[in-house]
Amino acid sequence: MSIFVNRGSKVIFQGFTGQHATFHAQEAIKNGTRVVGGVTPGKGGTTHLGLPVFDTVAEAVRETGADVAGVFVPPAFAADAIMESIEAGIKLAVVIADGIPVQDMVRVQRYRVGRDCLVIGPNTPGLITPGECKVGIMPAHIYQPGRIGVVSRSGTLNYEAVEQMTGLGLGQSTSVGIGGDPVNGTDFVTVLKAFEQDPDTDAVVMIGEIGGPQEVAAARWAKAHMKKPLIGFVAGLSAPPGRRMGHAGAIISDEEDTAKAKMDAMEALGLYVARNPAHIGETVLRALQENGIR
Repeated sequence: MSIFVNRGSKVIFQGFTGQHATFHAQEAIKNGTRVVGGVTPGKGGTTHLGLPVFDTVAEAVRETGADVAGVFVPPAFAADAIMESIEAGIKLAVVIADGIPVQDMVRVQRYRVGRDCLVIGPNTPGLITPGECKVGIMPAHIYQPGRIGVVSRSGTLNYEAVEQMTGLGLGQSTSVGIGGDPVNGTDFVTVLKAFEQDPDTDAVVMIGEIGGPQEVAAARWAKAHMKKPLIGFVAGLSAPPGRRMGHAGAIISDEEDTAKAKMDAMEALGLYVARNPAHIGETVLRALQENGIR
């Protein structure tokens, strides 16, 4: 079991014949992902990586039964690509692009209302169910099948946490990067709900950043609704107010947006909090031991 993607997912890549999509489609296939084709307007009817290329997502869905799209489209065109996937009936769109205008993502969010499509990203490394399905740019070799769920705003800290856990013999059920932009398709609570309902996830790691109320809102939801241990970390302890740190959404606007304030609040709400990124793995292990899981 896993959340959002598994070995049965049928994946297409938008921007399929481009350099980045080509590389990551190859990596996905090596990881066991069921890639069934891709979309590049004007190249329909050809093949790429031995798979069919279509002019539109609608054609790809009709011919292959695809239900997941990896959106490897430049920022200026990404919103249209996402809405094309939604219109075609794709159930999960994973948006890698960094730098999509905020107003474009607001349009996407409005377009999604009443439609059955989950959007991961933008500005995300993607998501992976190790050994079964990878849609994104993460290094698959550091992930191992297991029972720890991971959800993160930061790609690199996602990798750091996973490598620590893998080194301790703790594999992952699914790892989800929700992205670091101000307007995201998916938030922490949506992912936590899915992990809480997954019988093969024993505990969840949530990695946040400075800026915005997402982490504390998710911690409040978890206190009220989650039975599984939740381990938290927030990047940016040394970030000065008013300066954007890496991600467009990572900017302190008031005292509650700081990493310390968020981690204090998370701890008060009952989360296991790692105060140093080097301690995430050992904090997960402690949470499992204290809950009789390992």
